[in-house]
Amino acid sequence: MVLGAFSVTQHSSLNMFLPFLFKNLVLSNNVVNIWIVNDHIFIKNRIIMKYFLLGVLAPIMLNLIHLGVGLFVTKNQGNTYGVGFSAIGFISKTAGMVFLTWLGVSYLGLDFKIYIPLLTFFWFISHIFEAFILNNAMKKNIDK
Repeated sequence: MVLGAFSVTQHSSLNMFLPFLFKNLVLSNNVVNIWIVNDHIFIKNRIIMKYFLLGVLAPIMLNLIHLGVGLFVTKNQGNTYGVGFSAIGFISKTAGMVFLTWLGVSYLGLDFKIYIPLLTFFWFISHIFEAFILNNAMKKNIDK
């Protein structure tokens, strides 16, 4: 009789050992599959988080910092200096947007079709809010 895979696995001395061995093999395979799925989900969520951090939070934070400094200048130095700071702030915010665009598209490799609309939309909306808040502060400054 020629020994093949079937005859070796059917040998009576292996009846207790093989089911235990294959059970552990399948269990470890499931654990490996879970690790692979979790790594895939983690990597996918990391990419989504990059879009959120750089496309949503970064332009909002850039405009909030500019708003804080603009309010400080307007309240302490007057409306003329506040308008001057807003004009200079146009250059600094443009440099910030160019940097965020380079960081997201070139350095981190984000898809520009998703990233650039997110970045510009949230920058524009926060820029509009900033304009209304600074305008309100300048009107209150006139009343003094």
